[in-house]
Amino acid sequence: MPSSSNKLIAGVIAERAHGERRVAMIPSDVKRLESKVTFLVEHGAGHPAGFTDEAYALAGATLTSREALLAQAGVIVAVRFPEDVDSWRENGVLISLASRDPALEATLAKRRVTHLGLERLPRIARAQSMDVLSSQAAIAGYAAVLEGARSLDVVFPMLTTAAGSIKPARMIALGAGVAGLQAIATARRLGAVTHGFDIREAAREQVESVGAKFVHPRTQLASADGSGGYAAEQTADEQERLRRALAPELASMQLIITTAQVPGRRAPLLIDKVTLSALTPGTVIVDLAAESGGNCEATRPDEIVEVAGVRIHGPTNLPSTVATDASRLFSGNLRSLLEHLLGADGQLRLTTDDPITGPLLGNQALPQTAPIPPPIPA
Repeated sequence: MPSSSNKLIAGVIAERAHGERRVAMIPSDVKRLESKVTFLVEHGAGHPAGFTDEAYALAGATLTSREALLAQAGVIVAVRFPEDVDSWRENGVLISLASRDPALEATLAKRRVTHLGLERLPRIARAQSMDVLSSQAAIAGYAAVLEGARSLDVVFPMLTTAAGSIKPARMIALGAGVAGLQAIATARRLGAVTHGFDIREAAREQVESVGAKFVHPRTQLASADGSGGYAAEQTADEQERLRRALAPELASMQLIITTAQVPGRRAPLLIDKVTLSALTPGTVIVDLAAESGGNCEATRPDEIVEVAGVRIHGPTNLPSTVATDASRLFSGNLRSLLEHLLGADGQLRLTTDDPITGPLLGNQALPQTAPIPPPIPA
């Protein structure tokens, strides 16, 4: 166990991005890392997610201002990329999302801040407990169904009353990744008749395991299985054939959750204007790919657009609508990552040949020396 003088000093900052209510580290995980890490927490950082300053203090953290935290912490953990990174001390480490934005990465490079971009975490067995994208996608899939249900003009379950019977709603998830499968499971619990689509035939078993019918139109496309559990990118012609094959299936649905994405690229277009025009008025689409261009042609980020009676939602941060549990999962992922990164001397081990650390670093050069934080004034 490292001595108190050698313990890593990590800072938990308050999120300042519009609408962001999550916090990167919660009190229970601060407590679990107390023997290895000294945590500084910005005043009010956990309040939007339901975690009080008192809870952090009881867990062993020191509450402080943002300025004092940034001056002392060798490592900063955050959900989103902080807006004030220009004022940070040099040779620090940031662990957060936003590694796919070259402009932000360039800003960090100017300050000589090493960024462990959580989107770059490899999809390997050893890293499953650190996989922020998967944990937050599960929350997003759940929240997408609730958002869609609030917007629908029909109820999910079948109802039989003295006034007559109501058929259950029909729902489909386009993309059978973590978010899509969670959306299917949530909609089924609420009583909907559920369907799932994916261009990967290998996803059939997963869709059926959560009680949905697998939709796989015959399009004679090439194998769509990509690397890392993602679908491979398709050509424009393949996407067009897929849209035409999917259109009849979508016309019978009342709630459509779209989740299809290709890392580092624009989201594939699954619902164009032709398909939209064939949907029944009152249909609701919740497009979870809105931030990367959208799976629906009419999607607008963080807006609700109506086209011929079809309502298209483009939320970009659904996990924040369930901030307490989303933060619990995010924090658990970060705790697992920090446990992997910490060496016996109480400092971070950043090596490009590590199967987890290497991808997190991306193309960044390692800092000349490991960040050694100054002592906290008494």
